[in-house]
Amino acid sequence: MFSSFFETARNSPFRTPMSMARCDAAAPVVEPQPVEGRQIAAAATPVANQQDSCEFGSTKYFALCGIGGILSCGTTHTFVVPLDLVKCRLQVDQAKYKNLVHGFKVTVAEEGARGLAKGWFPTLLGYSAQGLCKFGLYELFKVKYAEIIGEENAYLYRTSLYLAASASAEFFADIVLAPFEAAKVKIQTIPGYANNFREAVPKMLKEEGVNAFYKGLVPLWMRQIPYTMMKFACFERTVELLYKYVVPKPRADCTKGEQLIVTFAAGYIAGVFCAVVSHPADVVVSKLNQAKGASAISVAKSLGFSGMWNGLTPRIIMIGTLTALQWFIYDGVKVALGIPRPPPPEMPASLKAKQH
Repeated sequence: MFSSFFETARNSPFRTPMSMARCDAAAPVVEPQPVEGRQIAAAATPVANQQDSCEFGSTKYFALCGIGGILSCGTTHTFVVPLDLVKCRLQVDQAKYKNLVHGFKVTVAEEGARGLAKGWFPTLLGYSAQGLCKFGLYELFKVKYAEIIGEENAYLYRTSLYLAASASAEFFADIVLAPFEAAKVKIQTIPGYANNFREAVPKMLKEEGVNAFYKGLVPLWMRQIPYTMMKFACFERTVELLYKYVVPKPRADCTKGEQLIVTFAAGYIAGVFCAVVSHPADVVVSKLNQAKGASAISVAKSLGFSGMWNGLTPRIIMIGTLTALQWFIYDGVKVALGIPRPPPPEMPASLKAKQH
């Protein structure tokens, strides 16, 4: 099955004009060649003369992309746990936690500085597993869907391709994330419920059974799937626009550091849109996991329209930072592991011929 993925990748309109991925040490390395008139590119540019560790579209390629996802998502979400904790408390108890700064003050006053780290372990486990599926499956679905719709359509409708591949990947990523997210929210928002993940899991099983871990799955899909679709599609398009209208020189002439700055900036811009699109569902998830026996519809009705925007400012800060860092780390891991980068879109020869 993966041989067909590789064949598609080899003939894909997303094939990079900058280099060819080769695993055979004896195979010649193709020198980078500029593409006349090209002003757009994907997230990262292949390093000149670098011998890739695997073939684009191979089983190893998808596995290594998954590792990149683990490192990018697991580390970044754990890093912002204090902000996430205060954000969740703002969402479920607006009377006690009036704003972001006040929320931090109240938390530290009641629980000390260590209280800000509550829920870090399920966050690390859950988002590492989610990152594995999110990035690994995104790369896989992107290749597979390009094969299904054909070379020309894959180029013409590449934004739709990004949207479909990312939505499919996130569907499965949320199934592995849901149990950890449910435990994390209970630890962070219910005073005295549990001090850590080890205490929370048996208590949740005893009180509500396995349903305790998956009752928030549907609203999690509602939050994460639009977020991920925006994260990938908006990021790709923002990178293209930055190189076309903002960066004063062609992408091929940019140093690796300059490219990473563009990657970070595009990631932050995409993250702001991600936060706004997915925020109402995020509030519902937090409230749903806090309240026993509640449903997503009942929670949404009780919150009202304005209530579903509680905690938006800290979430914009958190998600913007997260998204920027995730793309930055993901590209860095690809460099470190010698993974072929997502190649930039290029018009197929057949389409070029039709235009003449």
